[in-house]
Amino acid sequence: MPNIQPINGIRYNLGQVGSLSDVIAPPYDVISPELQDELYAKHPNNCVRLILNKTKPTDDETDNRYTRARKIMKKWLDEGVLFTEADPAIYVYYQIFEYAGKTYTRKGFMAGLEVQPFGQGCVFPHELTHAAAKADRLMLTTTTKAQLSQIFGLYPDAENAVLSILEKTIEGKTPLEAVDHLGVIHRMWVVTNPQVIAEVQAAIGKKPVFIADGHHRYETACNYLAQLKQQGIPATHPAHYVLTMFVAMEDDGLAVLPTHRLFPGIPEMTSDELAAKLGACFTCTKAGTGPETATDVWEEIESLGSQENIAFYTTKDDTWTIASLTEAGREKMAEDGVAADHSEDWRNLGVSILHKLVMDTLLEQPNAPKPTYVHLVSEVVDDLKAEPGKYPLAALVMPATVENIKTLCLEGERMPQKSTYFYPKLLSGLVFRSVEG
Repeated sequence: MPNIQPINGIRYNLGQVGSLSDVIAPPYDVISPELQDELYAKHPNNCVRLILNKTKPTDDETDNRYTRARKIMKKWLDEGVLFTEADPAIYVYYQIFEYAGKTYTRKGFMAGLEVQPFGQGCVFPHELTHAAAKADRLMLTTTTKAQLSQIFGLYPDAENAVLSILEKTIEGKTPLEAVDHLGVIHRMWVVTNPQVIAEVQAAIGKKPVFIADGHHRYETACNYLAQLKQQGIPATHPAHYVLTMFVAMEDDGLAVLPTHRLFPGIPEMTSDELAAKLGACFTCTKAGTGPETATDVWEEIESLGSQENIAFYTTKDDTWTIASLTEAGREKMAEDGVAADHSEDWRNLGVSILHKLVMDTLLEQPNAPKPTYVHLVSEVVDDLKAEPGKYPLAALVMPATVENIKTLCLEGERMPQKSTYFYPKLLSGLVFRSVEG
C-alpha cells in the first residue's frame, strides 16, 4: 500500500529572497524559452535555475545545465537563500484560480510517497511517457541529488477524511502565498505536529494513488532508486520516497481541461471530403464557417456531453464539422489493426477515437507530423488566424474525466499522450527535497 511520510523540505528563506512570487516557476515541461528568459530576469534566485537551467554552447561533461543546477543549489543552501525544515512536515497546498468565469480552490497536501514500480503496488500511471524526458530528469536528479518538483497524485476520498484532518490544523493560521505568471494564487501551510501527521498517514494508508501529472518524474524516481539499490542503500535512504502532491479525486477544485489539436503537414481537404473519408463511422453535420465559430461549436460539443463527438475545422473551405461516432465507428475501433488490443473504456476516449480511428485509419495519416496542442478554444482561433493554411485540420475534443483515469489505471492501461491537462499546474519552488543519503 502507498506509504506516506512527512519530509524535511527545503524551502526559500523569505528574509533573503523577499517575495515568494519572484522565485517560483511552473513545471519545467511547460516553460517556453521566452518564459525561461522572463524567470531568469525576474529574480537571481528564481528556481528555474534549478529545474531548467539554460544550456550553453560550451557545455561539456563537467560544466552543463545539470552541474550548474547542483552548484547553484549548494550555493543557495550555504548562503541561507534556502534552508532545510528542522522537523519532518506535511505541506498543505491550496490553489485558487479562475476558469470559465468561476473561481475554484483546489486543495491538497505535499509529502513523501513511497516509490513503487508500476504494477508492484498501489501507484498507477495513466499516460505514456517519453524516454528523452525521463533521461533528462534522471540526469538532473542524479546530479543535484534532489527532487525539485512534485508528482501530482490523486486518491479516492469521497468523505474528505484525509484533508479534513489538515484543515482543522491550519484553521486561522497565516499561509505562505505566491502568485504565478497566470494569476493563480498558491497558498501553503507547514504542518509538523506528529499526531496530526500520524492521523493523515492512517487515513490515506490503504488508498490507491493515481498519477495525474508528473509521470516522467515518478518514473525517474523509480529509476533513481533502482540505481541506488544496486549500490546497497539502506531502507531508510530518502530515495525510497518521492515528493508528491496529494489531491482527492472528488475535490471540487479539480479541473481537467481539454487538449485540442491543430494538425500541420497533412493533405488539405474540404468538409465534404472529410465527411466522405469518415464514411459510415461518423454522422457529420456542418456547424459554421470561420475560425471564430469555434466558440459556438465547442459550446455545442460540451452540451452533448459525450467524448464520441469531435469538431473538425477544414482550412480548405473554412468550415467546421461536428462528427458523431456511429455504431459502425465503434465496431471499426474494435477491429484488429485499429484498437482491438485496447479495452472498450480506452476505445471510448475522445482522444483515442481521434488518433486511432480518424487520423491513423480513416484519414490514413499514422505518421502525421506532431500536432500543436492547445487547451483553450481561443488559442485554436488565434493559431488558425495567425498562420492561415499552416494547419489543414484542427480538432476540438472532449477531455478525459477523473473517472476515466481511475477506470483505465485499474485496468492497467495508459491513455494516449496529451489526454488530460490538469489546470492549474503545480508550482515548483514551494518545496524541494533532498535525496542524498
